[in-house]
Amino acid sequence: MHHPPESALRVPGLPEISERLYNQDLAPTKAEGRRWTSYSIFTLWANDVHSLGNYGFAIGLFALGLGAWQILVALGVGAVLLFALLTFSGFMGYKTGVPFPVMSRISFGIHGAQIPALIRGGVAIAWFGIQTYLASLVLRVLLIALSPGLGNLDHNSILGLSTLGWAAFLFLWVVQVIIVRYGMDMIRKYEAFAGPIILITMIALAVWMFAKAGGSIALSKPHALTGGAMWREIFAGGALWVSIYATFVLNFCDFTRASKSRKSIIKGNFWGIPINMLLFGLIVVVITGAQFKINGVLISSPSDIVQSIPNTLLLVLAALALLVLTVAVNLMANFVAPIYALTNLFPKRLNFRRASLVSAIIGLVILPWNLYNNPAVIVYFLGGLGGLLGPLFGVIMADYWLLRKAKINVPELYTESRTGAYSYRKGINSRAIIAFIPSAAISLLIAFVPSLQAVASFSWFFGAGIGALVYFLIADRKRSFEDVSGEPIAVPSLH
Repeated sequence: MHHPPESALRVPGLPEISERLYNQDLAPTKAEGRRWTSYSIFTLWANDVHSLGNYGFAIGLFALGLGAWQILVALGVGAVLLFALLTFSGFMGYKTGVPFPVMSRISFGIHGAQIPALIRGGVAIAWFGIQTYLASLVLRVLLIALSPGLGNLDHNSILGLSTLGWAAFLFLWVVQVIIVRYGMDMIRKYEAFAGPIILITMIALAVWMFAKAGGSIALSKPHALTGGAMWREIFAGGALWVSIYATFVLNFCDFTRASKSRKSIIKGNFWGIPINMLLFGLIVVVITGAQFKINGVLISSPSDIVQSIPNTLLLVLAALALLVLTVAVNLMANFVAPIYALTNLFPKRLNFRRASLVSAIIGLVILPWNLYNNPAVIVYFLGGLGGLLGPLFGVIMADYWLLRKAKINVPELYTESRTGAYSYRKGINSRAIIAFIPSAAISLLIAFVPSLQAVASFSWFFGAGIGALVYFLIADRKRSFEDVSGEPIAVPSLH
């Protein structure tokens, strides 16, 4: 588990691989035998883009006073930026074959990489529990609709959750643990299964609402924004759309390390991001505009519409689709990152399966429903951690693309030798830390100081830009960079 293949011993010049940095899950994947196609990547976005949280965000743009075309422009601006960011991030995983914690060693050092890995993992592990709780709310509604007598179990409180709530939460918790314990390939298969279901369900919901509204919709609410205020909200919406994916642009390599080719990344991202996001925007415009035309009410989520479906069978099917969706989003967005972060922290004790169980247990014992119901926790703690992702992205991307120009010595990512390319000083690159701290501070100030509210939507861009600029300016220009393949120590792709 902690040693490279025996064939690596016959490779001249290979550094000594450390058990503290290497195991079969952290090792680079062999180029041959990778399984993630363009369809695999497309279904990632087919699920994640159509998450209930994203619908809530986009519907909120309508509530703020943006009309149909303005919402589509805002999402389009964000989609174009995301396509570029995620494609460059994805190429890093394809070239090196390593997960995000190992990728972070390039810029932060073999030990300093724990900082970005744990920040990314910490954000994800809390949201894993919260998203499982939100999915359990849908399941509770579904169970009571099928068996009204179960409502009697939904009125007590055990550590903040009813008996039915505990049953629903634990059921979904177990389902996700089982899926993840079969590894990334099972996640790939689940995403491929869930993607078409979600797209068909959401399109069908939009068509049903359009027909219910008499074949026309409200394109905006009364007193919609115009002029400068309108354009500010459009670009702020586009910026926030990118910020929503701040987690993914950071650790997309966790998935693309198993991609068949760079072309599969480009093609999967193209259909999954700009095209799929355009479809998402059209669905938002139709269901929101239709409901507003019918009774002047602004929905907060597609689940509000599902609850109003008069046919019990269709209601059950739609609710099941939302559950499939939420689990799909949770698996890729909030389960994979902490697994790799924990594996990187304890590579001699944890592998993918063990780390998945530890992550799930932490997501349970933090009682995530209490976190979700505490606005201070969501805004300041989780929001603050999220605000650190932009600076991390800026430092890592500037180091990889601008400074090294994608020249990476992959085997030396796994050695503790003092002369190793990524050992820096005691395994920590102080220059990356120096660049990260002020950019993170500025990003958080922009996000949380009331007087800066006008530019708060752009905090991720400020953090990423400042982090990249500072690091590029203070980086060591005297170092030379080698491009060395990780194939000698790579393992067959099981992901």
